[in-house]
Amino acid sequence: MALQPLAERLRPDSLDNYIGQKHLVGPSAILRQSIESGRIPSMILWGPPGVGKTTLAHIISRQQNRAFYSLSAISSGVKDVRETIDKAKRGRFFDQPNAILFIDEIHRFSKAQQDSLLGAVEQGIITLIGATTENPSFEVISPLLSRCQVYVLKSLEKEDLEELLNRALSTDLELKEKSYDIQETEAMFRYSGGDARKLLNIIELISNSAKSSSITITNKLVEEILQEHIAVYDKQGEMHYDIISAFIKSIRGSDPNGAVYWLARMLEGGEDIKFIARRLVILAAEDVGLANPNALLMANTCFDAIHKIGMPEARIILSECCIYLATSPKSNSAYEAIDSAISQVRELGDLPVPLHLRNAPTKLMKQLGYGNDYKYAHSYAGNFAEQDFLPKKISNQKFYEPQKNPQEETIRTRLAGWWKKKYGYFANK
Repeated sequence: MALQPLAERLRPDSLDNYIGQKHLVGPSAILRQSIESGRIPSMILWGPPGVGKTTLAHIISRQQNRAFYSLSAISSGVKDVRETIDKAKRGRFFDQPNAILFIDEIHRFSKAQQDSLLGAVEQGIITLIGATTENPSFEVISPLLSRCQVYVLKSLEKEDLEELLNRALSTDLELKEKSYDIQETEAMFRYSGGDARKLLNIIELISNSAKSSSITITNKLVEEILQEHIAVYDKQGEMHYDIISAFIKSIRGSDPNGAVYWLARMLEGGEDIKFIARRLVILAAEDVGLANPNALLMANTCFDAIHKIGMPEARIILSECCIYLATSPKSNSAYEAIDSAISQVRELGDLPVPLHLRNAPTKLMKQLGYGNDYKYAHSYAGNFAEQDFLPKKISNQKFYEPQKNPQEETIRTRLAGWWKKKYGYFANK
């Protein structure tokens, strides 16, 4: 019988052995209280890979002694969902709690598949636990989402990874057959990226690659082993986030060839086309921005179109969009403007709204000066009247800075005509 992977051998069976997510399952945390009370809602566990979503579902089932059914959204259809619900219905007894139905990658379920869950969730035939790496607001239908509590799981912190490493080396029978001198952990933790499964895969590779029973773990050793065994290391799609990063950086760097290559890698690897299209919408606003405002329209149209068309033809739509974005002029001025404004809000708090900008729906408010001296732009030449629109304390602040591209040079000229002190010739002198 083949030996189970280390990640399976070390899968915890109780909350006390569960590493990470203390904000959810630590002492007195909200989800732990629900589990221990026996009153758990249907839920969506949202977080990156390898942070314990599947493990948590198993623990909930075990601690509450509930029947557990599991489906993968990749390989299951409506028929599988209905058959599983029927099994859960037949297996119920008078005082027995309802079964748990765990659906991995629930974001890949179609609307019809998600609709097939609604009745069973509403009637209490099952308690649904869905796991997703994608924002459920985008991928889970509203009627189902409204019946589920969403819990956000985070990547493991350094302390969590250290605890997991120590537990693996001290408790796993296979690993204990060798001795380990851990001189450096930086490379292990960096390559794991807060993913418990990745870290355990790395540890197992190091152990299996060792030519003696005594192993000295250094950053150099980890890097050499991972380069040598990259196919094994990535067999479960571990490079998912590295490839999407390369894709985004190729478009940001205006290389259509790199963009199309990494797009092809994702499509051939079975990546969700909606995941790719969402990233293009974000990139259109963040990296192309006001240098080509049509980019956001193109990306949004691409997102809508791939929903209607599906694969394999969706590959052409995605290709057209990523080439368009890659070959567009670039500006991150809108991204920088909002982050600068948010930083100011966090630093200075809720500064008062100037009186002339306040709404005055009552007589008392008018008597207090609300709305006084406000200049209605359309009553002035060129539909513009200079006045302060920021709180007095930051009235001279400039968050938006046009960048050097034809589109924003036009914007700068227009702003300079209106706001000479902020955008005119002497503004930055």
